[in-house]
Amino acid sequence: MSIFRLGLWAALILVSALLAVGLKWAAFPAAMLLGPMLAGVAFALRGATLDVPRWAFASAQSVVGCLVALTITPSTLVTLGGNWPVMLLVIVLVIVFGALVGMGLMRYGSLPGNTAAWGTSPGGAVAMMAMAEAFGADIRMVAFMQYLRVFVVVLTASGVSRLLLGHAAAPSTQLWLPGFDAPLEPLAQTLALIVGSVLLARWTRMPAGALLLPMLGGALLNSTGMVAITLPPWLLWCAYASLGWYIGLRFTPETVRHALRAVPQMLLATFILIALCCCAAWMLNAWLHVDALSAYLATSPGGLDSVAVIAVGSGCDVPVHRPSRRPAGLPHERTQRTRHWRASLI
Repeated sequence: MSIFRLGLWAALILVSALLAVGLKWAAFPAAMLLGPMLAGVAFALRGATLDVPRWAFASAQSVVGCLVALTITPSTLVTLGGNWPVMLLVIVLVIVFGALVGMGLMRYGSLPGNTAAWGTSPGGAVAMMAMAEAFGADIRMVAFMQYLRVFVVVLTASGVSRLLLGHAAAPSTQLWLPGFDAPLEPLAQTLALIVGSVLLARWTRMPAGALLLPMLGGALLNSTGMVAITLPPWLLWCAYASLGWYIGLRFTPETVRHALRAVPQMLLATFILIALCCCAAWMLNAWLHVDALSAYLATSPGGLDSVAVIAVGSGCDVPVHRPSRRPAGLPHERTQRTRHWRASLI
């Protein structure tokens, strides 16, 4: 690698860090991903010829898969087991609503079919982008749509929480420490799971395998106590930066112009999706007697991280949105060693 390219990478890392810190200070959701993404877009539009290796992107997907796996625990299933028919119906409805809005964009908008479908899919934005890339969608437009929707959902959810239902958000308590003192044995197990998932996904050529394999395998291993998934902040930062650069460095002036032209239809689709999800929230409130704020946040089509922060600050029923992170079957001492790493994931 030439000295010039090393200098470009150093500048990209510095600008990404400054943007991420600024966004995080402003309490913007997914700041550690959006900072590198915006920096990558700026560098790409200025003509920088940098790219993220495919293996780095796949590794970042596996880290996200492990992050999702932490939310799938036996205690979560027990909590939801008593009301699973209604919960399942609500989840299916939210997915169907996203599909209907995507179909509307495909028919009446200017976006390609698979890009519109993944861009309007409710769920974690990072996971949706990883799936979209695996199925051939334009990951740049999917990222733009996902984070535009997250931004709108966060504003509306915060407004509902504070103005309509009388709840005030609490200040963020997320950790800024890099976490270099993470427990070594659980960290080594997590890294082995990540590397093994990447290699297995490449060998089987499974679509989005680098994301799905650690998600499913990690959930099984973590919930049974065989592996204590540990994701220190430095590892999450590296994964988010890789994802952000992978997307941002692919932008071109034509892509940016097309994205800006499509903003009105994206905003319309977002508000329609939020309105439809309110119907699912009404079902939770009417049938399970979940309080109105908890039901609204549980069905909001935004990222888990941003909605969970609003839920915690509002004092509502957080398990409806975010399952417990203590895995069943782990010894108490082992849980104590890894608890503060998991507290920083959302």
